[in-house]
Amino acid sequence: MTESPPPAEQPTAEQPADAVGAMLARWRKARKMTGQALGDRVGMSQAKISRLETGAVTAEPADVRLIGEKLGIPATEVIQAVALAERGQERLTDWTTARPRLVERQQEVGRVEMQAREIRVFQPAVVPGLTQTSEYARAVLFALKDLYDPHNSDSPLAVSEAVNARMKRSEILFLPDHKFYFLITEQVLRNRVCEPAAMVAQIARVRELANCQNVDFRILPDTAELPVAPYHGFSIIDDRQISVDLLNTMVWSNGRKTIQDYRRVFDALLSVASTDINDLLNAYQARYARMLLPESMAG
Repeated sequence: MTESPPPAEQPTAEQPADAVGAMLARWRKARKMTGQALGDRVGMSQAKISRLETGAVTAEPADVRLIGEKLGIPATEVIQAVALAERGQERLTDWTTARPRLVERQQEVGRVEMQAREIRVFQPAVVPGLTQTSEYARAVLFALKDLYDPHNSDSPLAVSEAVNARMKRSEILFLPDHKFYFLITEQVLRNRVCEPAAMVAQIARVRELANCQNVDFRILPDTAELPVAPYHGFSIIDDRQISVDLLNTMVWSNGRKTIQDYRRVFDALLSVASTDINDLLNAYQARYARMLLPESMAG
């Protein structure tokens, strides 16, 4: 008869999510197993076992259940640990534990997007990254370079690398098995984040992409009665992950309730958005085009 680990404490609302890692480590040590041996038993690498136990990565409920079952842990304790893991997933967590460079951030996001089939993006301030032109992206990323790369002495190169990575991300827009829903406020068109000529080109880019069969692009006009205030931008990946834009990073969650809440907000805003966006695009494109005229002609 194998020795059972000591009973776990009942999880409480105050327990941190990394308590799951401590429970996994206690289970393994009670069975007198190495991380490598446990990894071999459950089909995971020793490195992943270590990251789970130290809390370096958020434990997936399915992984917790598998480890508990393979170790013969009492069902009641496994259920408690799985519940704690699910609670941990509801937290919004920084995208990475270390602050990456601008280009690394773009590459990380690109890998997640490439694995998705449906992507929903809401932006109240800037054009969504996947739909940006290179000049618009350069203006946005240049403004953020000191937040992401404060010690990088070669900032112009860092921005150029990040712009190229963002353009690489946008190639998925032309994959027929991907579906995209983009939602912006009219304020996005009003926010002049780059020179007028680049704004004209960016609006043309939006118009072009909005005509793609796998792209649904809508605008919340100023006249719309909003069902919820658009506090910040966010993306929903396949209804399994939510990422929220902050000034110097993104935070994310795999929590079902968190994703459901954001999906309800997205659908509510989408319901009052305009699908006939050409008039708005024409108006703002004409506004920026007038800024390119000599003063004697602009009037």
